[in-house]
Amino acid sequence: MTNSNEIDEISGTNTTGHEWDGIRELDTPMPRWWLYTFYITIIWAIGYSILYPAIPLLSGNTKGTLGYSSRGELADSITAAQQGQSQLRAKITASSLQDIKADPQLFSYAKAGGQAAFKVNCVQCHGSGAEGAKGNPNLNDDDWLWGGSLDAIYQTISHGIRFEQDDDTRTSEMPAFGRDEMLEPAQIDQLTTFVMSLAGKEQQDTSSTGAKLFKDNCASCHGDKGAGNRDFGAPSLADQIWLYGADKATIVQSIHNSRNGVMPAWSHRLDELTIKQLAIYVHSLGGGE
Repeated sequence: MTNSNEIDEISGTNTTGHEWDGIRELDTPMPRWWLYTFYITIIWAIGYSILYPAIPLLSGNTKGTLGYSSRGELADSITAAQQGQSQLRAKITASSLQDIKADPQLFSYAKAGGQAAFKVNCVQCHGSGAEGAKGNPNLNDDDWLWGGSLDAIYQTISHGIRFEQDDDTRTSEMPAFGRDEMLEPAQIDQLTTFVMSLAGKEQQDTSSTGAKLFKDNCASCHGDKGAGNRDFGAPSLADQIWLYGADKATIVQSIHNSRNGVMPAWSHRLDELTIKQLAIYVHSLGGGE
């Protein structure tokens, strides 16, 4: 390599004086537009560093002459959003469930809020999709123990089922026919066969014993044809929806020991707004009446 500055014969441009194996490096100046752009970026960077937080220090950073803060902007955005939501929340709290459902904006906000509250408070028993589990009702179908209207759902959520700490809780009690020696094992077996026949799981029981046992012990709550009674939270026995199971062993167990599930009264834990939102969401799942 040599350092002899010469003019390239072909381009007429000065060389840098660098040469490698006979190849010389041209000293071609950068385009003016590129240089001007470069200078502008330098000026921009200096101006930005003066106006905005930019330079790190030992215990923080420069604040900038404008006093701008991304955290402050985020806090302002959150405050503005909360102010807008507070108006909707106040309207929902003050409105009836029917008025909330009739107002598209209130309904949309209440449904979203109810879905969030459901994921925090209800999925442990009813499942993430509200499909329920053994002993915990499916909230997507139209088989409701205590009623599926907005008001009925609100009442159930607010005061619970057999929740002793709430004076307004929904209350009913199924007798333990076997444990309390109200019926003999043979009678429970006959009654089970009759109940299964109501749902089409057994051939129609033509004997008078099972039907008489049902009439004497069960019809007052479940109805003469096993259609259920929501005043008592008595489920229908004539469909294919069974809370604890429809096999013979499970039904025998239900009759022998009874079933008296408990649901907490959420009015003791949640505010009025959240309970209304939950009622709107659960009613919207598809099974609400």
